[in-house]
Amino acid sequence: MIKGPRDEDKLLLSAIEDPEDLRQLPVDRLPLLAQEVRDYLVESVAQSGGHLAAGLGAVELTLALHYTLETPRDRLVWDVGHQCYTHKLITGRRRELSGIRQAGGLAGFPVRDESPYDAFGAGHSSTSISAALGMALAERAGGEPRRATAVIGDGGLGSGEALEALNHAGDVRADLLVVLNDNEMSISENVGALSNYLTRLLSEPIAGQLRRGARDVLRNLPPIHELARRTEGHVKGLLAPATLFEELGFHYFGPVDGHNVEDLVRVLRNLRDQPGPRLLHVVTRKGKGYAPAEEDPISYHGVSRFDPERGLTKGQGGRLNYTDVFSRWICRAAASDTRVAAITPAMREGSGLVGYAQRFPERFFDVGIAEQHAVTLAAGMACEGVRPVVAIYSTFLQRGYDQLVHDVALQRLPVLFAVDRAGVVGGDGATHQGTYDLSYLRCIPDLMIMAPGDEAECWRMLSTGLGLGGPAVVRYPRGAGPGEALPDDLEPLPVGQAEVRREGRSGVALLVFGALLPVAEAVGEELGVTVVNMRFVKPLDEGMVRRLAGEHRHLVTLEEGVIAGGAGSGVAECLAGSGHSVPVTHLGLPDAPIHHGARDHVLAEHGLDADGIRRKLQALL
Repeated sequence: MIKGPRDEDKLLLSAIEDPEDLRQLPVDRLPLLAQEVRDYLVESVAQSGGHLAAGLGAVELTLALHYTLETPRDRLVWDVGHQCYTHKLITGRRRELSGIRQAGGLAGFPVRDESPYDAFGAGHSSTSISAALGMALAERAGGEPRRATAVIGDGGLGSGEALEALNHAGDVRADLLVVLNDNEMSISENVGALSNYLTRLLSEPIAGQLRRGARDVLRNLPPIHELARRTEGHVKGLLAPATLFEELGFHYFGPVDGHNVEDLVRVLRNLRDQPGPRLLHVVTRKGKGYAPAEEDPISYHGVSRFDPERGLTKGQGGRLNYTDVFSRWICRAAASDTRVAAITPAMREGSGLVGYAQRFPERFFDVGIAEQHAVTLAAGMACEGVRPVVAIYSTFLQRGYDQLVHDVALQRLPVLFAVDRAGVVGGDGATHQGTYDLSYLRCIPDLMIMAPGDEAECWRMLSTGLGLGGPAVVRYPRGAGPGEALPDDLEPLPVGQAEVRREGRSGVALLVFGALLPVAEAVGEELGVTVVNMRFVKPLDEGMVRRLAGEHRHLVTLEEGVIAGGAGSGVAECLAGSGHSVPVTHLGLPDAPIHHGARDHVLAEHGLDADGIRRKLQALL
């Protein structure tokens, strides 16, 4: 366990074991507590790594919410969870924060099994309003009396699910408080009309003050107030930019300073027991209180260990990771073909598209946190002759699954999906593991699925998918490959052809799908096992599978994904269909959540490192 910050240096924070302790403090002590919390977060995350900038921006808001609500009886639902470190600090988990995102330590996001204060698990964006609305409606239907509050960022508010929930909440008039944490950021800068709308709102504070002031004055003159109420719908767009939320049925309050904790407490006390749907607009600054994070909130969104005095330091080079390979490839492809366009759902940095966006801004589309829209947008572009490349994490592609089936695959449109973070991702844990994609993609008709064993093969597969004329997926892991040099051209691979990497005489053949190929080759060489780089999950090289079944007494499939329905299942289906009775052993991940921890640790835990693969093969030999 990494040593954390010293409690004795944080006099107020060290006395808080749960929110009830927090509520015993005089409200005028909360600013000092906020500073102690902020210092603690910087010191702790610098030693452990994790999410930083979002949490720093939400310190005062978190304290004010727990101070005014009766948590955990009142339900406090966080969106995503990047900003929940203060929440964990004051809900009995301070001493464990130094091990956050590490095996056996705290999760980086809210997890219901971890604490009764984590009312709803959240690793993906834009779920908080729907979940809190469900809780509010359950209370209305006869559940235990309790308040329901959702906290969502302005980036998450532009997602379809969040807007659907707002629309429903206003219609059913639920007793729900939505806190909009507006810092003009998700991971990257926010994009879209709604984000621009909120920015305009902040630039026109006089309009909001005028409307609120006029309402208070007119309330004392009933006939005039009634006339104003009837005509308000025609003029309130001129008086306040809150029109959108009020048309959806919400009472809008704000904007308020999200770093003035005493004012936040006063406002929340006034709002917490009001009936109906309410939206409180809180303005915060991502990275607040730590100058390097304020100046560069994107880099400080998620960090590895660093010296808080010096801040983050730039990397010193080393092997390319798979994201770098994609980044170089798409710039090369776009330079060679003006039809190439890149689409990302708010993951410009993570998906390696920063350089591309700078070089080809007219062919770069960041759609915000809107995966469904990203996929169908690509489909529409493909209809008109564009060659769209959707750069997306495996875990986020799940959110656009219906569009992938309905809008892309069934119409056989040429959309290439560059699926990053496929397989085990490490500290982000169960909500972010890219372990399901092979299973949920294999069943889709006319979809080519490729899994590279090294960097050069990843490059070739991307070129193969781009030139296919139909939908294609290249799924590659987080981190670096074995160090293969990249090609100088954009030549594709022969479609559906596997490659024998070494012939063995043991009677056992190891069929490898994807990034575990280097370790499989090393073990295969040691044990005299035939090793085949399958490359294509779909179309599967069935001729190769049948040949191996005829020449070997046992086949073993290896993939960095769940066994259920995965690439190995495709091999078993092929053998069953061709009448071969050779036994097949499947190596992969189990039918269970894969929790957080370093990638190497998780692979070893599930027998997918060199030692684990060796043990399985030796048992067969």
